[in-house]
Order: sequence, then C-alpha cells, then structure tokens
Amino acid sequence: MDGELRNDLLDKLRDVRRQVVDNGAAMVARWDPMLSRGAFKDSAVNLSHYLALRQLDLRPLQADLAPLGLASLGHCEGHVLPSLDAIIANMEMMRGHDMPETRRPSADEYYAGRKLLEKNSATVFGPRPTGRETRILVTLAPKTAANPEALRGLFDAGMDCARINCGRDSVAQWSMMIDNVQAMSAEVGRKCPVLVDLAGPKIRTDIVVTPKKTKKVQAGDKILLAFDTPDTGNGFSFQANCAMPEVLRQIKAGANVSIRDGLISGTVEEIRDDGVVMAVVRTPPGGYPLQEKRGINFPGSAVVVPPLTDKDLKDLDFVAERADGVAYSFVQRPEDIAWLQDELDKRRPGQSPMPIIAKIETGLAFSNLPELIVQAAGANPFGVMIARGDLAVEIGYERLSEVQEEILWLCDAAHVPVIWATQVLESLVKRGMPSRGEFTDAAMAERAECVMLNKGAYIGEGVAVLDNVLTRMESHNRNRSRQLRPLRAWARAD
Repeated sequence: MDGELRNDLLDKLRDVRRQVVDNGAAMVARWDPMLSRGAFKDSAVNLSHYLALRQLDLRPLQADLAPLGLASLGHCEGHVLPSLDAIIANMEMMRGHDMPETRRPSADEYYAGRKLLEKNSATVFGPRPTGRETRILVTLAPKTAANPEALRGLFDAGMDCARINCGRDSVAQWSMMIDNVQAMSAEVGRKCPVLVDLAGPKIRTDIVVTPKKTKKVQAGDKILLAFDTPDTGNGFSFQANCAMPEVLRQIKAGANVSIRDGLISGTVEEIRDDGVVMAVVRTPPGGYPLQEKRGINFPGSAVVVPPLTDKDLKDLDFVAERADGVAYSFVQRPEDIAWLQDELDKRRPGQSPMPIIAKIETGLAFSNLPELIVQAAGANPFGVMIARGDLAVEIGYERLSEVQEEILWLCDAAHVPVIWATQVLESLVKRGMPSRGEFTDAAMAERAECVMLNKGAYIGEGVAVLDNVLTRMESHNRNRSRQLRPLRAWARAD
C-alpha cells in the first residue's frame, strides 16, 4: 500500500473516530437521566461509542487494514476508542512519524473494559471459578436441594450459582432451597449466589375445545382463539381461550401465531366479536394436539403486557428478603425495568441495589436492548439472559444465531455479563444421553459469562460435562475476528 493510500486510510480512520465520539456523546446526553450509578458511566460511554461505530459499514476499512497487519476492529466491543486510537497511532508511525499525533492507549486503558466485565460478572454470578471464566448456573429442583449429598455433588461438579424458578414450587420450598445452598456454600467455603426468576405473565391456552374423534390440529384447520370461554355452538371444531385475553385484543389480521413453540403455527385470518381466527399453516407430520396450558406467541406483533403480575409482586416480597439477584421475565421496555427497580426499592430501603437479570425473549426487547441496559445498569448491577426458546419463536429460528451474536456484542460493549440459556445439554441432563449437536452448542456458550442448565435426573453429570467443555474451550481464543457490517436493529434517528 503506497503513501497516498495510507494517507487516505488514516483520514478515514480519523473520520470514523470523530463520528463515534460525536454521535456517542449525543446518546450519553439522552441517557443521562438514567445514569444514577457511577460505576456504570464509563461503560455507558463505551456502549454509546460501539453503537455509533456499528451504524457504519466498516467492511472496506477492515479489508484495507488487514494487509498492513493492523487490528481489524473485530475485537473492539469492550474498548472502542482505545482500539481506534491504537490503530490510528500505528498508522501515523507507518507514515514516518517518530511521535504519533494520537496518544497510544496504555495496557490498563485498553483492558479496562475487560476488567469491568469481570468485576460485573463477579457481582452478579459470584466469584470466578478456578480454571475457567464462564460460570455455570443450575436450576434447582426441591428434591435435589433438599438432599445434601446431591447438592454437594453439584458443587463438586462445578456449579457456581443457583437458580430458583418462581413459576414452580412454593415459598416454603424456595426458602428450603436457599437455606440448603447457603449451608453447603459455607461448608465447602465457596460462595454460590441464588438468582430467583420471577414467573412473569403467561400468554397461553386455557380452556381447549377439540373434536371427539381427534384432538390433533393439522395444516388447513382453523382455530378460534376466543376472548372469553369457548362456545361449542359457533361452528369451530378447534377452540381455545387465552389466559391473558387482553393480548388477543391487540392482535391484527395477518399477524403470525405460534402455539407450543411453533409446533402449531399459522396466521390470523379474521378478527371476530368472539375472538381471533387462526388459519393453521404448519404442524408436524400427522398433526399436533391442541392442549391446555401451552404457550401462545405472536411473532412480529408488538404485544404490550405488564411484565409484573400480581403473583410476581407477591413473590417480590420473598425475593427482596432472600435472593442474591432477580431474573425478570417478559421485560420489553425501559419503563418495565424502572417498574421493577421501584418495587425493589420499596422492599429494600437503604440497602444496596439488587442485581437484575433481564430475560431477552421478544423482538421488542431485542430492539430496545440498549435502553434496557442503560436503564437497568444505570442503577443496579445487571446481566442479560438470552432466553433462546421464546426468542427463537418470536424472531424466527433462522435469525436466532445472528441475533444471539448481536446481543453478545452489545452486552460486551456495555460490560454487562450474559447468561446463555435454554436447552443446554438438555438430552444429557434429562435422559442421560447427549446429542452431538449439544456439545457444539455448549462449546459455543463459552463466549457468554454464564451458562444455564435446567433441572433433570442427570443434572450432576450435566454440570460436570459442561465444566469440562468450557474449560477446554477457554484454552483457545475466546473471540473470533468479525466482519463489521452496519447493525440496523439499534439505529436511532436523532
């Protein structure tokens, strides 16, 4: 590359830096009312820089930097300006400057973001385990938690933190689980935080009506999703009402509908006075039964649902007193985060802010992720859970891998730890027989700060296997070089 081209490249890099600083400053100014927690302010600035950077198409710049042996910005999430400054300083020296005009960042400045992420991970998930960075979060079953030897086995296998699902069991059982985890933690001399997961709203079938001869729905059938109790005299063979009928009233004709994680999928054909008519487009071969208590999703529809139910508000009394952190279901807007923060403050006056984990499980939550991060981390220790089950249904399975990557990048930029969740080593944990694909998924999970395993008969073996896989993978490079096309999901018009 000759001198003229190098000058042109240097000018482009300086222009990129200028845009990043200017546009980032505008974002931080908008976010300022949410930034009451000083520990997050540097991270908020880096997040703004990353969002500004990713509005640009950097692929031509990357291609020009590579032949010069310079960093291609593919690892810059946690330290955007130090990465740009290091490249610019190197370019200036390549032009023959003995002393570059741009100050080269120190090692401490360059790695400050990584240290912040490590500190935040320890705050939310507990101390870093020996031999690996990624924590293992285990969903507890009451029987396992009540059995000291089984619980000891989980600690010995590599469990770093525990999860209680408020959608299951009772307050008495949750208390028993926490008591036993704390006792075992004291015995083995290793802290194991307990995260309590609020149940959240349940958008699912309630009362179901099916033909006597067959309960299975097939492509071409119609289902009436009734606003109220199904009426067998309306001519529809398949009917179900919704546990949250106010959701159905937000749906428009043409909207996509998914029941039971997409095993029954179709579109809204008609809006009637008594409900929504779903035209079934796809089921497994031979059909699939329409059943009670099965989740209903409306992919692509911006459904507004209060994320804290009456049950959640009652459960928060327990959470505020006993939990080390709270996981938040169906959070979609910054106002949702603010509501939970307010409820926690009421129950914990004068105490340090409780860690919050936002479960990203809808397209709207993904679109609003920067604002969710700023609202939450601006006042509380914060983490994100990629709830891949519901998220895949909401955005489409084809987009899941891409969206998952973008969530990881954005959280890295904000120095926010991430939980990789849903069906990790599920066949092994539940049936004792892993699939080959599960090991690839578990290996990829080391890019997150925490991996969640759900409960099952073989949970101890699952924890041990995951510990082994993560330890092996972390002996290799954690990050891969990336091609930085513009990210459109979080573009904002100023």
